[in-house]
Amino acid sequence: MEQSLRQRASVERMATSAKELYEKSLALEEHERVTLAALILESLEPWDSDTEDAWKNEIERRLSEMDSGKVEPVPWEAVRARLSKKLDAVGND
Repeated sequence: MEQSLRQRASVERMATSAKELYEKSLALEEHERVTLAALILESLEPWDSDTEDAWKNEIERRLSEMDSGKVEPVPWEAVRARLSKKLDAVGND
């Protein structure tokens, strides 16, 4: 996967240790990168029981909508392409 200009610029501004960690993380298997990202996010966001309950309710609502056919899932490749296009447009402003 090719990095966008915005991502590369962000990485270049990182402290050397953060940049090195980022580069090393790219060698991990995808599931390991997901786990690492989740652990880092958890370290930044203190979760209280109200937030946890709200997320559980939201997940249950979305699953129910998918199960009922009210909404259809969008493949990750399509989401990634759409986000990349938006980020590229922002970077060209």
